[in-house]
Amino acid sequence: MRLTIVAATGGIGRHLVEQAVAGGHEVTAVARRPRDLPPGIRTVAVDLAAPDPRALASAVRGADAVLSGLGPRDPRTDVGITSGGTRAIVAAMQAEHVRRIIIVSAAPVGPVPVPGQPKPPRHDPGDGFFMRHLGSRFARALFGKHYADLALTEQILRDSGLEWTVSRPPKLIDKPLTGTYRVALNRNIRGGFSVPRADVAHHMLRMVDQPETVKQVVGVAS
Repeated sequence: MRLTIVAATGGIGRHLVEQAVAGGHEVTAVARRPRDLPPGIRTVAVDLAAPDPRALASAVRGADAVLSGLGPRDPRTDVGITSGGTRAIVAAMQAEHVRRIIIVSAAPVGPVPVPGQPKPPRHDPGDGFFMRHLGSRFARALFGKHYADLALTEQILRDSGLEWTVSRPPKLIDKPLTGTYRVALNRNIRGGFSVPRADVAHHMLRMVDQPETVKQVVGVAS
């Protein structure tokens, strides 16, 4: 399968590249500094903070799916890169007639209002007592602008007409791949407080061939 992986040197992106190559896929890796990527794969240099439309179009051309681990280096200050970069990726895919895209968002995003959904539910249906009353409030107090940008990113996908899937993990941690995690459609995972980045990448790759995840938000957690 021909896969384009965006933000390929990031925390999730590097796992996507490693696992996709190990799985025998033909990979095009998009990164600001592609020299940091392993040899033997096609690379395209794109700064998603100021994306070059022609470079992005060449990166997604002929792809069976695009997987994006795009996110800010510092979610408290580096706001806007995810929505802006995703908007550029969507435009490139539409221009090149590529349909399938899977992106990473975050578990606390569900109750965040956006123009297309100004009155979302007060709580995610998968959240337990702690997340409903303490955890989500604490997270939004620290990273509210980041979650607002992720909510806008999800809205961009909903409006795109593409075959999109949103992965919503909780706290990301740097532990080895386990291949064992819980998933749920359109809800967070009850009691799921963290998940390894490697497992998120593993699940994203699995969802490429899961039609039931198209136009769905998918919770994933250990």
